Amino acid sequence: MSAPASASSAPPHPGLGFRAFVVTIATLMALNALAIDAMLPALPQIGADLGVLADNDRQWVVTAYLLGFGGAQIVYGPLADRFGRKPLLLIGLGIYTLFGLIAALAPTFDTLLIARALQGVGAAALRVLAVSIVRDCYSGRTMARVMSLAFIVFLGVPIIAPSVGQLVLFFAEWRAIFLVLGAAGAAGLVWCFLKLPETLHPEYRLPIQFSRIAAGFRESLTHRQAVGYMLGMMMITGALFGFINSAQQIFADTFGRPNVFPIAFAGIAGAIAVASILNARLVERMGMRFLSHLALFGFTGMAALHVLVSALGHETLWTFIALQAATMLFFGLVPGNFGGPGHAAAGPHRGHGVLGAGADHHRGRGPDRVLHRPAVRRLDPAPVGGLRGLRPGGAGLRAVGREGPAVPPP
Repeated sequence: MSAPASASSAPPHPGLGFRAFVVTIATLMALNALAIDAMLPALPQIGADLGVLADNDRQWVVTAYLLGFGGAQIVYGPLADRFGRKPLLLIGLGIYTLFGLIAALAPTFDTLLIARALQGVGAAALRVLAVSIVRDCYSGRTMARVMSLAFIVFLGVPIIAPSVGQLVLFFAEWRAIFLVLGAAGAAGLVWCFLKLPETLHPEYRLPIQFSRIAAGFRESLTHRQAVGYMLGMMMITGALFGFINSAQQIFADTFGRPNVFPIAFAGIAGAIAVASILNARLVERMGMRFLSHLALFGFTGMAALHVLVSALGHETLWTFIALQAATMLFFGLVPGNFGGPGHAAAGPHRGHGVLGAGADHHRGRGPDRVLHRPAVRRLDPAPVGGLRGLRPGGAGLRAVGREGPAVPPP
């Protein structure tokens, strides 16, 4: 058997050093967060320029992207296990870039929404394949190290993205933000085309078998506990994006302080980053199940307190920032930890086949090599950066510790 790759040995991605590899993965993860948050300060300009009559309709600029992003993820896994990671990644980056540029040139609001939805479809490839590429190349503590370093960038981008959007607006109109996104996607496309090798060995590629995919759906959706965690994650994520969609309006229209929005949003989003750091320490002592349930109670309680403060007429700009940051702090402890009990409840074979995650390998096919290892194997907890319990398995890999939420933070 091949020994697991490490940062000190010859890299399993020829032509791309360890540091460049980490930066590449971090950039792929960051492009999605940037596409969600960078245009938030521009929503009023977009609405005025494109004749959007209802202020709430401006929120579709974010929602349309999320619909494309969420809906397309399930498609890329089986395709990447069949045709390889790099071709699908380049296609995703191409779609992301193309429709970012189309969004910049959109003559109508409807055209903008279509372009945003399709840009989300492209971004879905980045979400699925970035982690899969790491999984193909590394295992154990080295994989944890790569994900930890990349995740630092992933957490930082949502904090600064609205400020980046606001900076662009100081020099140009809202369309320039989408040009920046398109340029970032194009740069990523060129870099990955020239530097990133294919990481899935041809002998480990899987045919697209609809019976296998359907069986994965059936197994995943017939286990009550796994479905319960999935629904819980869906609801708490919906609350997060409800805040993201309305945040700019709250600061601009309710409090009349649009200039404060980028800084305040950074502080609120920063609470999720703090929670991720705390999670690295707390999960070892408390366990994923107990910690995530406790955090969910804290999230609900803090949200209820916020509702009470508002209902009693005591809401101010500063109470909003403080209470929302506290709510997001509890949120940050939920997503990564919800994945562990949910996957454990469904068993080692569930949840992988749906995304084309090496289902044949957890039946014993394929040697334990660097490029692809059996999906059933669990890696030892890795304290580096707080990542633990990484559950491998091709394009559907999900880290149940600190790989991060299934959706990007705000």
